[in-house]
Amino acid sequence: MEYQHTEQSPSTSLAVVSHQPLAIGTATPVNSDNSLSLTVLREQSTKTHTHTANAIRLINTKGLSRSEWLAVRKQGIGGSDAAAAVGLNPYQSQLELWMIKTGRFTEESCDESDINHSPSQHSSATPDIESKMYWGQVLEPIVAQHYTKVTGRKVRKVNAILQHADSDKSWMLANIDYRVIGSDEVQLLECKTAGEYGAKLWKDGVPEYVQCQVQHQLAVTGLQAADVCVLICGQQLKIYRIERDEELIAKLIELERLFWQYVQSNTTPCADGSESSGVALRCLFPQDYGQTVDFSDNTHVSSLFDSLINTRKQLSFYQQQEEFYKQLLQQNLGEASYAQFAQGSLSWKKAKDSVYLDTTALAKDHPQLCQQYQRSKVGSRRFLVSERPVANAKASD
Repeated sequence: MEYQHTEQSPSTSLAVVSHQPLAIGTATPVNSDNSLSLTVLREQSTKTHTHTANAIRLINTKGLSRSEWLAVRKQGIGGSDAAAAVGLNPYQSQLELWMIKTGRFTEESCDESDINHSPSQHSSATPDIESKMYWGQVLEPIVAQHYTKVTGRKVRKVNAILQHADSDKSWMLANIDYRVIGSDEVQLLECKTAGEYGAKLWKDGVPEYVQCQVQHQLAVTGLQAADVCVLICGQQLKIYRIERDEELIAKLIELERLFWQYVQSNTTPCADGSESSGVALRCLFPQDYGQTVDFSDNTHVSSLFDSLINTRKQLSFYQQQEEFYKQLLQQNLGEASYAQFAQGSLSWKKAKDSVYLDTTALAKDHPQLCQQYQRSKVGSRRFLVSERPVANAKASD
């Protein structure tokens, strides 16, 4: 098992998250800037955060049920919520997090597949074995054990949700993995596991969303440093040191406070184009009732529609271009299976023959048997776009 101990410093080439104009109401995204990264957060920070050394032990999590756990999480922003609250979580949008905090993301309001998509819905003391969180929790003590084995530092499990000691930051919560015992250099340990897909996010060090989580935890506890120990693909152990960053903490608190105001005021944050936002919108508006709304005189929403039309035209053009170059390459490849280039390679291979179930013939020959196994499926809303011809743009439908 490979061991790497790296002092994690602020990245200068962090991914940028773009935010589009809000189409609902008058609210704006928590990140009202056009882009955001941890580097930008540091540059924008104008406040100095004065921290206290002790956090409040809000509740003991040992033996806490799933429903109790989720109820406590709704009382504030936890460390694992921090990146989503400021728009830097690749798995969860501000909109989805807002729906969870306001109680809108429930099994009653959402399709089962959408519920299973949300990582926060599985962040409980006893996650389902099929959830993404399950193996992370199973392997967490093993990762901590090997952290101690490699570094010699003893750790203690923290079975509690902590709350910021300052009354004006009582919405800041933290669920710490482990406390490092007897060390002046580092006080917290955050254990992570990464699979084949997640490992890509760790290629250049600690991902932004984890850095946000750790800085949030340091803000709540008032401590100075944390080690992040990650097990990658079950065979590579890496340890990163994250020092307290006062400028970043100040900006995180500022943006998290804005997000929490959205929760308290019941104001919907902006969608961001992510899969998570799509899930949230399907849950937020699962039904339609046949009404028609006229946005002809709404300049902002009309501009969004124009942008969608133009984007689809560009997408169609590039899809045609892709197919054109693909066919030319296939023509050059002929009967060969592989091709090598200075920039990479490609393959054009016949798939193995497969066996499939002829459901049409089955329904015709055995209708009673098919009826026995019929299941109903709740319909979902379809988003269809119809562009008016230019000559009839002012005519009514």
